[in-house]
Amino acid sequence: MNGHLVKDPYNIVITGVGGQGNVMASRVLSNMLVRKGFKVTIGETFGMSQRGGSVMSHIRVSPTAVWSPQIPKGTADLIVALEPIEAIRVLADYGNPTVKILVNLRAIYPVGVITGEDEYPSTTVIRETVMALAAQARFLDATDEAIRLGNPILGNIVMIGAVAGMKVLPIDRELFEAVIRDGMPAARVEANLRAFAIGEANVA
Repeated sequence: MNGHLVKDPYNIVITGVGGQGNVMASRVLSNMLVRKGFKVTIGETFGMSQRGGSVMSHIRVSPTAVWSPQIPKGTADLIVALEPIEAIRVLADYGNPTVKILVNLRAIYPVGVITGEDEYPSTTVIRETVMALAAQARFLDATDEAIRLGNPILGNIVMIGAVAGMKVLPIDRELFEAVIRDGMPAARVEANLRAFAIGEANVA
């Protein structure tokens, strides 16, 4: 994309549930875009703050202006969903005919499903619903890939790698490496680079 955005502001929603590393993913992505010279605002909303509650980050990216951190309903350009039901919930509120979405297929069951009061839709239903609501949908098993790397939380970085692989934002592995080398202990850098590379390769 050579440092350009298709829209100003470009509106990104990263959604998931507590414990998935949602906030870290939004910070990493935002830092990459800031390094590219963009003005970035982040707004975060939390459902139940304990593990298992909804977490949503709004990221607004502009070459020139600082926008309010809250994305207006129906105006997301890219949705990154770390959990499949959250993908549908955010699409219902922020989707539009041109939105692109990336979905991690590993479900995290809410208490109602675990107790048998609610049913969780099948992967087929989730895929069909997402595809009906989005202009472009990509799906991957980011959590499974992260478990293979030895740490399920790396699913969030697999997803950021997949965003790079979608080529919708001017970000790449080099930029990611610069951001994480600055922001985390050296011992964790290699695993994060591997997670990013897996995401980038699996969605391309």
